[in-house]
Amino acid sequence: MRNILLFLSFLSITAFAAEKVVVVNTSPGNARVEYGIERVKTALEKQGYLADASPKAKASKKDWKISVAIDTTQTIAKEGYSVKTVGQWIAIKGKDASGALYGCIDLIAKLNEKKALPADLNYSDHPEMVLRGACIGVQKPYYLPGRTVYEYPYTPEVFPWLYDKAMWIKYLDMLVDNKMNSVYLWNGHPFASLVKLKDYPFAVEVSDEDFKKNEELFAFLTKEANKRGIWVIQMFYNILVSKPFAEHYGIKTQDRSRPITPLIADYTRKSIAAFIEKYPNVGLLVCLGEAMDTYDDDREWFTKTIIPGVKDGLKALGRTDEPPIILRNHDTDAKMVITAAKPLYHNLYTMNKYNGESLTTYQPRGPWTAVNKGLSELGSVFIENVHILANLEPFRYGSPDFIQKAVKAMHSAQGANALHLYPQASYWDWPYSADKADKRLLEMDRDWIWYSAWSRYAWKADRDRSDEINYWSARLDSMYQCGTDAAKNILAAYEEDGEISPQLLRKFGITEGNRQTFLLGMFMSQLVNPKKWTTYPEFFASCGPEGELLADYMTKEWNHQPHVGEIPPQMIATAVAHGAAGVKAIELAAPHVTKNRAEFERLRNDVHCYDAFANFFALKVKAAMLAMEYGHSGRIADLDSAATLLEKSLVYYRRLVELTKDTYLYANSMQTGQRKIPISSAGGKNKTWAELLPHFEEELATFRKNIAFVKQNGANAVRTVQPLKAAEVTLLDKSQQFYPLMKGEKVFGDKDYLINAVSDELKQLKGIRFNFENQAKEGTTVAFENKKPVNVLVGYFNTPKGEYAKAPKLEIDASANDFGQADVKIFNAVEIPDRAAVNVHSYTFPAGKNKLTLGKGALMILGFTDASEKITPRNAGLGGEGDAGNVDWLFN
Repeated sequence: MRNILLFLSFLSITAFAAEKVVVVNTSPGNARVEYGIERVKTALEKQGYLADASPKAKASKKDWKISVAIDTTQTIAKEGYSVKTVGQWIAIKGKDASGALYGCIDLIAKLNEKKALPADLNYSDHPEMVLRGACIGVQKPYYLPGRTVYEYPYTPEVFPWLYDKAMWIKYLDMLVDNKMNSVYLWNGHPFASLVKLKDYPFAVEVSDEDFKKNEELFAFLTKEANKRGIWVIQMFYNILVSKPFAEHYGIKTQDRSRPITPLIADYTRKSIAAFIEKYPNVGLLVCLGEAMDTYDDDREWFTKTIIPGVKDGLKALGRTDEPPIILRNHDTDAKMVITAAKPLYHNLYTMNKYNGESLTTYQPRGPWTAVNKGLSELGSVFIENVHILANLEPFRYGSPDFIQKAVKAMHSAQGANALHLYPQASYWDWPYSADKADKRLLEMDRDWIWYSAWSRYAWKADRDRSDEINYWSARLDSMYQCGTDAAKNILAAYEEDGEISPQLLRKFGITEGNRQTFLLGMFMSQLVNPKKWTTYPEFFASCGPEGELLADYMTKEWNHQPHVGEIPPQMIATAVAHGAAGVKAIELAAPHVTKNRAEFERLRNDVHCYDAFANFFALKVKAAMLAMEYGHSGRIADLDSAATLLEKSLVYYRRLVELTKDTYLYANSMQTGQRKIPISSAGGKNKTWAELLPHFEEELATFRKNIAFVKQNGANAVRTVQPLKAAEVTLLDKSQQFYPLMKGEKVFGDKDYLINAVSDELKQLKGIRFNFENQAKEGTTVAFENKKPVNVLVGYFNTPKGEYAKAPKLEIDASANDFGQADVKIFNAVEIPDRAAVNVHSYTFPAGKNKLTLGKGALMILGFTDASEKITPRNAGLGGEGDAGNVDWLFN
């Protein structure tokens, strides 16, 4: 009996003995190949194989053998690879080291899918996009004390995660698993955290201890990234200097109206040179816009400061090659800059946004697509930037169908051959997501499908739709252990929800940028009179199919004119249908989920959030349509019906509050005054649905009060506008003089442009008259002294002509609300015959001696008011588009 048991035990051990696999490195000494082999060995052991990757390992006839080699003679493209099975021998050959690594990663994916080494492999593969990267914001949701936007030194106190090596390994492994080959670090002025300059030793803004940590961090990061085939790229803004440097010389760290000075140029050039010399494997992404005044300045800065700085660093290293410099086409003319730079430097890349700072369409068109197409035709690598995603925060987004179509459009419509990908949400709070949990969720874990989908289609965009449904269903089944049918329902929920915010934003949003937190909703005033909130016209002309905005649609409806393309009723109906379909799909899947249940419940909750938002928003748009109908018809019944719909919308908004109060910390990860719509997030306020609910309830109460006013005073009743009172201010430049804002007064000292009318608010104020030509060439400066806080009212001409100053725009200028000036206070406020309409912005200053410096271009200084005096935003209807049909006042 004992012998029988021993025999049975021997049979059992023999039956379950692990298969041996020998992994051979036929290109020894290459870090990427060695890393790939290490990953293969770990994956084999996880599946129960006995893996041996030691240099002296030998395979017997019954063992599996995997060889990994670099074979430059292959005809496949850069980063490509071939995989071939002969019996139990799998040969991986890379065109280069990255190709060999990606061949290993591909084999691991197949091994994990099959739970065994696959047989009969014979294929090759290579990427379509030459750069496939993700970015990390080394920034915060708030401003640091004494600093402004983008100014975040690299310190453990501000960024503890930056020094977490285990987190970096996890993130870099995620990138390489998705075959991504670049990572971008976004920061305003990183140099003062990473290099010390002999000529400017005081410019460093971190302690000696932190400086050493930063040196160690970058050495570690570049080494670990390199062996994964990942290029580390440091981004920076211009012109921006360190805080100690600025304090030493008594200047601002950043000032859009500041001209280029020899001092700042020398400091920046030497900073770049030192950086290139010290970190030769780190690339540069240059953003010329936001902190520079003109395109001519951009060109001069790039060609006379940045490129010479890079060359100085290369010369110090004795290098003759040219590492790539990426120029971001944001608030600049990259084509003009690149044309000027090419004779000086050849290895130049360009980058531009795909749908602005959002995701709205896979049918891009218009001026933005023309710009992107033009950049792609320059002959260098053109990188498509999927940027900020302000309309997707904070809910999960993972529609492979939408993403695949978007990548196809990048190729076909815009000529892109590289991808730069922002986190799907919580960029300003990286590495965490906005989810409220016992332990903060990592964005890279939560949004795994976001990275996987973009990288999959950046590698190869043209894939069969039915195959993709099967692929993603298998991934979701692996994630949730729910079976194929349930996994397909989860995928369907992702894809239904994936259309809601993109479709609604492109038709109703004020902007494509992070000025708007779309999923917090919009006020009625923003729907019925969006121009008052400074819309970004090129967005609507570029980031979606042809169609009609709400005001155009309502005018055509009233005049019985035919409609074109996407129209508002269609968009809100479609959004509601997508929301309902998403809920149905996720609920069908719910009973079958047996793994990662907590994450599934968070996803399920997000699907319900999208459904509630779609219904809330649709009802609000319907209410806005009725209010605008009243503007044409004068029927009080239209207003009563609008109020009823507005009240119903709040039912769904309260549902959103319930769904999010225990699941989300915030909607928007940037919690500063730059967030303006639906309402300012200054001081970290108004970042949740619970905070917004009282504002929307107040909006309904105000609307009802104004309906009562109309019923009492008649359909043509308008509220009286009280004139603003002039504040006491002393002009410090005695050559500047006040003049009354009244009919017949000259606007400029050197032009015969006369005021014909001003809005009621301005009639008691006095402006300051400037020379048109001086403003166009030199800009405008007003120095003054005031005993109480004041508002300076500035009139911007609503024209694209270059001789006029550009109104503040947060989409392209991060400092555009430093004085509370971003929003238009009075639309069409001054009538000047044969001139463009004038819109009024307000700049707030404290008591004391102050100076307002504005960029080049003609404008009007319309006077000073007490800062406590409220200006109710409205359209005065003078000198531009009139006030016909404007019912905006009903909601204020």
